[in-house]
Amino acid sequence: MPEQETLKRAHEDAREGKSPSTQAGEFVREEIEHVREGKHGARSAKQAIAIGLSKARRAGVKLPPPKASRSSAATRHKAELESKKAGQKKKPSKKRSTAVKGALKREGKGAASKAALARQARGAAKSRTKQERSQAAKKAARTRKPRKNS
Repeated sequence: MPEQETLKRAHEDAREGKSPSTQAGEFVREEIEHVREGKHGARSAKQAIAIGLSKARRAGVKLPPPKASRSSAATRHKAELESKKAGQKKKPSKKRSTAVKGALKREGKGAASKAALARQARGAAKSRTKQERSQAAKKAARTRKPRKNS
């Protein structure tokens, strides 16, 4: 279950009209923090990000499933199911929950290091075209919060 602070920040982003990926970023940030503080580990930065996106979908963020070219059919199906489950308060299976926690506890904390996250970002950027990267940079510049003069 995501922390109340994360839910609050994501709802605030939604009210401000920010994109679903920005709203989901709050959940990913929370997940990275969990790995860093040792609450559990992750096999890779990609796994930590995937856990955060999964939590976002379950919390009701309208994230589309991943593109067919970049993920398996099973992953897309799982993402669609999580989006449908959004808002349901069904309690998860105790056995399954404990097993998942145990498995994640055995993983390392290196997945949330700055180097690992930078590697993941560079890899993700390489799979995008020059035009897509350029558009993203222009949008970031256009929508960036103005700096306060101090």
